[in-house]
Parts: sequence; structure tokens; C-alpha cells
Amino acid sequence: MSAHQIIYLPGDGIGPEVAMAARRVVDAAGVEVEWIEKPLGLGAFEKFGDALPKDTVDAVRATGVALKGPSTTPIGGGHVSANVRLRKELELFANVRPVKTVPGLETSHGAIDLVIVRENTEDLYAGFENEVAPGVVTCIKVITDRASRRIARFAFSYAQRWDRKKVTAVHKANIMKKADGLFLDCCRQAAEESNNAGGTVTFNDVLVDALCMHLVTKPSRYDVLLLENLYGDIVSDLAAGLIGGLGLAPGGNYGAETAVFEAIHGSAPDIAGQGIANPIAMILSAAMMCHHLGRPDAYRRIRRGVASVTRERKDVLTPDLGGSGDTEGLTAAIIAGVQAQPATI
Repeated sequence: MSAHQIIYLPGDGIGPEVAMAARRVVDAAGVEVEWIEKPLGLGAFEKFGDALPKDTVDAVRATGVALKGPSTTPIGGGHVSANVRLRKELELFANVRPVKTVPGLETSHGAIDLVIVRENTEDLYAGFENEVAPGVVTCIKVITDRASRRIARFAFSYAQRWDRKKVTAVHKANIMKKADGLFLDCCRQAAEESNNAGGTVTFNDVLVDALCMHLVTKPSRYDVLLLENLYGDIVSDLAAGLIGGLGLAPGGNYGAETAVFEAIHGSAPDIAGQGIANPIAMILSAAMMCHHLGRPDAYRRIRRGVASVTRERKDVLTPDLGGSGDTEGLTAAIIAGVQAQPATI
């Protein structure tokens, strides 16, 4: 079996620390990888004057897959988000964020197992802002039939492949009747197409504000959540809180021919270099990458390896998880846990 070529994007802040941890775990899981490192983020901006150099985009496009550490985006000024630009450049239209309870780290919300599918290319994140008069700024929300239909079809296909039972479209069509109304119509049509093709996934919809209440009162009522860009960004962070925080929440961005895997948390520059960053979200993102590469065995080994540590090795957990361990110790324990799993499971 030939090695997979994967673009390695360390990112900024704690990015290099957690991305390298994930890289080591992938290697330990027995996946043959040729890692190709490329710059992205604040470091790239400072060195090249561009947070997302063309060579980086071309490299990801050529290999079709990347493992990306978190990168820093200045607030209220500075360079445009490299994350947003990368998604646009590569048409990474689907952001998938599984939200699943980590064994040994259960919260008061009980067992959580849902998936957030977020449209990744338009909505208010299209970036169309204008100052129309002094002190008056408009931000244009863009919803198109093409993007809405594409993400809805992706959600039903994903649900079918992973044996999920229900897709729930999240919207505010009672207020934004044209924009969210178009999104909801496309979701309904995708549900009908899925059923006509023999699919077994059911469909319903919910207002985004009602969803937020339901998630903190009875999250078990949801399975796959299908959302526009802004709602998806906010709700995925809320949902991560149900399982213990962003440090446990992985993510993947998918296009027609390219996929980029990254944790959903930020670059945490305040703790960068201290060796205490929690690598679990990044490691679980790498597990998603392995599944995408056709290695479900490695995906399962990594997830079970992580679970064996979070259940039994509280001593190595990082401070954000209530422990006193560090990045290296937690990573080493997970690698040992992965290697203890059967080669094929």
C-alpha cells in the first residue's frame, strides 16, 4: 500500500503543538503518510505577507487532503481569515462537526451523539460589508439555491453512509422568509430526493432559537443538524459545550475533491509554548481524516485509544480537562492506547 500524501498545516499559537500530536497518533495507528508541511496563518502572513500563500492552496488541491492546526485571525482588523479563504479557494462547502461524549469525560447532559453539518461558503460569512453612511454598516446575507441544495444533499448522503436516522434543518424562516425560506425549501427537496432514491433518513426542521433551548434541555432528540454558515458556527460551539468543551470537538471540511481536517477550537495564543494544550480535538479530527482516506480501522483504533486514556488515565489529562498533565504526556498515553488496540477492528 503506497503512502498517502497529506499536507500538514501547523497553524499558529498552540497549532503546531496539537497538530504534531495528531500527526504522531496517525503514524502510530499504522497509516503510511508522506507529510508535506506548508505555511498558513499569522506566521505565514508575517513571513510572506499572505496568511494563505498560493503555494499552500495549490499543494492541498494537488493532494486532496490536509491536516490543519488552528490559526490566528486578528479581531477587528489585520489579515482576512486564512480559514475562510481556504474554504472558499477549495470550495470546501461542507463543515462536519461530530459531537459525541468522550468516555470518562461525561457531563451532566448525559450521552451526546449528534453531528452538525454546516454550509461553509456563504450566508453572512460571504464577507459583503459596506459602510453606507457614517455610523451605519450593512452586512449582506447571501443564500443561494445552488449552495443550499448542495449542502442538503451532502447531509442526507452523510446520514445514510453513517447509519444516522434523522436530519433536522435549522433556520429562521419565520423572520427571514426569503433567505432562510430558500434554504428550508432546498432541504425539503433534498429530503424528498433521498426518500425517492430509497433512503431511510427522516427529516424535520426547527427554528434556530428553539434548537438552542432544546440542545441544553434534551439534546437526545437530535441526530444530524443541517445549518447555514452562521448558525452552524454558533451552534457547533454550543454543542461542544455539552460534551465538555471545544478541546474535545473534531471537525472536517469537505469539497467535491478536497478535504481539510481541523479541530474547531482556536489557536489559544495565551497558552502557546507552555506545553499544556489539549490535543484530543485535533487527534479526533485526524481520526476523521483516516476514515476519509479509506482507513476506518485506523479511525476506530484512534477513537478507542483516546477513550482508553480518558477513562483510565486521569493523571495525564491537561488542565482544561481537570487534570495536571501536559501535551506530551497525554499524547504519549494516547499513542500507547492506540498501539494497544487490535490492528484491524
